[in-house]
Amino acid sequence: MTQPTLIRRDHRQSALTLAAAGVPVLPLRAGKRPVGNCPACTGNACGGRPNMKVAGPCQCPRPCHGWAAATTNPAVLQSPAWAEAWREAHAVAYHPGGARLTVVDLDNADAIAWARRTLPATRTVPTTRGEHWIYLGAMQSANAVRPNVDIKSCMQYARWLGPGTGTMAVLPDAVRALVVKEPSPVRAAPLGVAAPVPVGGGECRHRTPAYLERGITMAEQRITEARSAVHATVYRTFLAVLSAHGRCGCLTDSHVARLFAAAQAKGEGPRHCADAWANARTALGI
Repeated sequence: MTQPTLIRRDHRQSALTLAAAGVPVLPLRAGKRPVGNCPACTGNACGGRPNMKVAGPCQCPRPCHGWAAATTNPAVLQSPAWAEAWREAHAVAYHPGGARLTVVDLDNADAIAWARRTLPATRTVPTTRGEHWIYLGAMQSANAVRPNVDIKSCMQYARWLGPGTGTMAVLPDAVRALVVKEPSPVRAAPLGVAAPVPVGGGECRHRTPAYLERGITMAEQRITEARSAVHATVYRTFLAVLSAHGRCGCLTDSHVARLFAAAQAKGEGPRHCADAWANARTALGI
């Protein structure tokens, strides 16, 4: 038995173990790069959705389309079509958003020091240059949210480096806010969320942190638990959120990003999310 074969089997077995736990996985080549698309899919010739916005953009049996190839199906992972990819694999990657996780990728000691001062403690995994901090919950991915800090969750992959240590914390707003450039009701205005002064000068009840947080959390859960009719569920959930909170100015870009991230983790593309949001606003006359 040759060493390359041993490496392939070790990586494939790790992938199967992760898949059994509900973590979508894929093989990585040298340089932490996903397996390249097959000739039939090069240049989107297969007719898959542009920019890989939705997992599973075509019916190609090979591990094509980067992060969108990640799967929990053991039959696919062990199929002959994936055998060559495992022979070439140097590591295993996973799709954090598909597992309802978010990875805060800290690339050096300064970034780690910042995280320790700023973010809630959670499960940590050592990397070559720094650490991965892993939180329970999915969100929008973004690179360079601050020096040497990337967010890997929806529509992104992260290298599997082991289970890590520590108790995994729920994804905090401090991490979600990193991808929002100017989180304020003013920036939410293009989405149709106005901020009128409540009649009589009283405080808007929706601004109560617990009330609003409970509403957003319930909306995320409703989308996440959808087993069918995801499009309709996303629209109805957006409609409910806007009906309760859309006229008082309490929604910010951070809240909207959370809803969009939950929808995208279920396979909805950014455009579908934007359309559903706009349609819900129109239906309510906002």
